[in-house]
Amino acid sequence: MASLRRALISAQRILKSTASPNRIQTFPCPNPSSQSQSLFRPQYGWVSRFSTSSQSMDIDLSNEESKRCLINRLLYRSRQRGFLELDLVLGKWVEEHIYSMDENGIKSLVDVLELENPDLWKWLTGQEQAPEPVNGNPVFIAVHKKVMSNLDNHSSPETRAVAGQPWVRGWDDFKKGRDSPITGNQ
Repeated sequence: MASLRRALISAQRILKSTASPNRIQTFPCPNPSSQSQSLFRPQYGWVSRFSTSSQSMDIDLSNEESKRCLINRLLYRSRQRGFLELDLVLGKWVEEHIYSMDENGIKSLVDVLELENPDLWKWLTGQEQAPEPVNGNPVFIAVHKKVMSNLDNHSSPETRAVAGQPWVRGWDDFKKGRDSPITGNQ
């Protein structure tokens, strides 16, 4: 009960601080649009799942400080998605390419980072066909090409799932006899 009370008090404090026009900003990087943003913004997929606009992040490359903050935010978002495979693949790719991107490339990267993890993983690994707006994204195309070349170089075709089939096999396999080997990944 005490933790609920503390949570409600802190939520009330946050709401009061966002309502006041002279609030103190605690972000290490300046965020000029935070004055007009709502605390509770709708999620990306609510309106249009495959939208090509980058609504959730302002892209300001006017000075070095805002560019540095934007790059740090994008690096963090690409490494900390909560889906280990995507954390590794996207984090490494973004780390290698973000410093050479122009504004359009950064907008394309933001669009890719806004996609849902399971869908993005299936599209990148070729398990499902990506929708047209995603398939036309230059960042998605480059990451997809990198993932597919890694798959071609480091895995044999018989261990990969056929397009449209589950990518994890072996969970429902069974032994045919007492000492028979099992198939799949068990």
